[in-house]
Amino acid sequence: MSFTIKDVLNMEVAPALGCTEPSAIALAASAASSLLSGEEPEAIRLWVDPNIYKNAFAVSIPGTEGESGLGLAAALGATGGDPALGLEVLDTVDSRDLARARELVRNGNVEVNLLHDHRGLYVRASVMSEGRTAQAVIEGVHDNITSLTLDGGTLDDHKLIRESMGDHESLEKLESWLRTLRLADLLVLLDDLDEEDMVFLQRGIDYNLQLADYGLTHGPGLGIGLGLKRLAEEGMISRDMVLESRILTSAAADARMSGAKLPAMSSGGSGNHGLTAILPIVAINEFLKVQEYERLLKAVALSHLVTAYVKAHTGRLTAICGCSIAAGAGAAAGVTYLMGGSCGHIAGAIKNIVGDLAGVICDGAKDSCAMKLATAAGAAVHAGLFSLHGIFVQSTDGIIGFTSEQTMENVGTLSNEGMIEADRAILRIMLEKE
Repeated sequence: MSFTIKDVLNMEVAPALGCTEPSAIALAASAASSLLSGEEPEAIRLWVDPNIYKNAFAVSIPGTEGESGLGLAAALGATGGDPALGLEVLDTVDSRDLARARELVRNGNVEVNLLHDHRGLYVRASVMSEGRTAQAVIEGVHDNITSLTLDGGTLDDHKLIRESMGDHESLEKLESWLRTLRLADLLVLLDDLDEEDMVFLQRGIDYNLQLADYGLTHGPGLGIGLGLKRLAEEGMISRDMVLESRILTSAAADARMSGAKLPAMSSGGSGNHGLTAILPIVAINEFLKVQEYERLLKAVALSHLVTAYVKAHTGRLTAICGCSIAAGAGAAAGVTYLMGGSCGHIAGAIKNIVGDLAGVICDGAKDSCAMKLATAAGAAVHAGLFSLHGIFVQSTDGIIGFTSEQTMENVGTLSNEGMIEADRAILRIMLEKE
């Protein structure tokens, strides 16, 4: 079975409001609550896998003035979310919903359970009201609702399940197909982009630039983007294309991780991946002044393709930082393409960034992710520049393969086999903070 680039964009690139892990929790709770015919939620029980727990532990939730927590995300979804909006489920939440959600959490009516040994993305939310219980399960990817039950009875034919299951089955087939491709095949796919695809790619640029503008205007979170900008203005660092990519990307992450109620265009199931996959390419175009705007959009499309390719090997949630490795590789490919690089140059850039950032861990979503995105964005530009000048990491080094494809496969092996205990250790450290 083969797919088109339109299929990849449709399944791998989508708007997401807030961090995708709290959004997945909110979506499950909202889907369950929607089965109770408008009754006020009285209690919520939540079960999640370790990576969902890790990534929803400290990150701010949109519309909450910087508050965080798995319980609050579930309560917000149950009280005011709209499951029909998918990962933008919290877009409908208002101040009244937030007050009700806070009260549920404050009164101890939201129970969070960590499934320590569960592998793979998993969220189960039960919502109780007026003696009735509704439950929703999300598995595999953040918006894949696989089960709905009401008072113990299954609702297999519910619209939310039909739509989610069809999308998930297609995504599994897409990932299997992607794993059979070579980098040259991904480049050929760019020739099939049509006007609709170009409009969609531009929409992603616009979304993520809005987040960056918010970050540079307000300095939310750690204010990494605004801090870098001010350092440049003070003459402490030079504002070149590498710094510009770091400023733009980290500013958007500042906004998103602090809970700004603006959607990000995600890539490979992650909003931060989307920021990393898109914004470094946009940033360097300000220096390159590429006349053919279509080339910029094609560079962004290639970035999404490479990000999806790496995620097809690593899985959705891992112990390695996907923004650094998956989206970082995508950005390095897109940057190199925009600068006129050949397939060989793009392959070299991918090897360079993997050789540089393969050891970056994921210790959950939080404000300091902006620092990692700044690092990934700058490294992506460096990786492309080095490759264009004949500098690239050799296959004799570490996990780097003879080809870019082997290198990305090796990243998958590292993620799925080598980092399991590291993931557990990270979670243990985080749990000790509670």
